[in-house]
Amino acid sequence: MIEKSYAITKTDTKTMEKIIDDERVNINHIVVPAGDAVKTHVSNSYVHQIIVRGTLSLSLEDGPFTDYPSGTIVAVPFNQKMVIENHGSEILEFFVVKAPNPRDMPPVKAL
Repeated sequence: MIEKSYAITKTDTKTMEKIIDDERVNINHIVVPAGDAVKTHVSNSYVHQIIVRGTLSLSLEDGPFTDYPSGTIVAVPFNQKMVIENHGSEILEFFVVKAPNPRDMPPVKAL
């Protein structure tokens, strides 16, 4: 077969899994229960967040939170402080596509 397929975990519990990490792209799958959050970090590549369930609440560079519902793709530039939280009552599930792969990017700023 020429193509590759990748499985993701189907869950409602907090999950962060690296699905693809190759020379071109890095793709992660993240599930965040209501009221929970992803650890504050700096975007280490050009990031696209694809929200497939719930609402993603995002703050960049200590700015106000913006809510993005399922069916939305959010593009975040390289080297931005990010706070991702689930302010909603539903489970948040999204994919993170990083291109180029972060290992090919320069170092990021400190938090």
